[in-house]
Amino acid sequence: MEVGNQIKKHRTKNGWSQEVLAEKAFVSRQTVSNWENNKSYPDIHSLVLLGNIFNISLDELIKGDVEVMKNEINKNEVKEFNTWAWIMTGLMLIMIISPVPLFSAGLIGIVIWAAIVAVTLAVCVKVEKLKKSYNIQTYKEISAFMDGKPLDEIEAERKKYTTFQKVMFGVVSGIVGFGVSFGVFWLMYK
Repeated sequence: MEVGNQIKKHRTKNGWSQEVLAEKAFVSRQTVSNWENNKSYPDIHSLVLLGNIFNISLDELIKGDVEVMKNEINKNEVKEFNTWAWIMTGLMLIMIISPVPLFSAGLIGIVIWAAIVAVTLAVCVKVEKLKKSYNIQTYKEISAFMDGKPLDEIEAERKKYTTFQKVMFGVVSGIVGFGVSFGVFWLMYK
């Protein structure tokens, strides 16, 4: 990615330290360092702010990165991310369907179901880590912005996805709570 080189080039051209740029961009010095070393990528709001700070266009700041981002979105999302997402979906279905037959096996069935829940939650964490490591949301935002989508629309998409995550967390929590309650009830009145 070229944005790190561009940030460093324009920062040094202005004679600023990483601390000075961090203050102007409302981020930490470590964040600026991560951007410059390509350890992380600025979100769309930070890119727009950096463009204003350096008095350059967004096109100039991200020079060539848009095509790289689109390729990375396609490769990373379609391959590993989707694989783990399907695994997560399958495990969630198993977690929903399996309590009744497993609880009829008594305590061992409850332990097996609890193990399924633990594995499912671990896979959910893995999917979130993949999303973060590939900067999927950030790349999508930048790509959408470069295609002419307004920032408000991009922000609305982010909030909609966050709402989906909250709903899914609620559903999974409800299923786990129901399963535990059902298991305890089953054992007490068996």
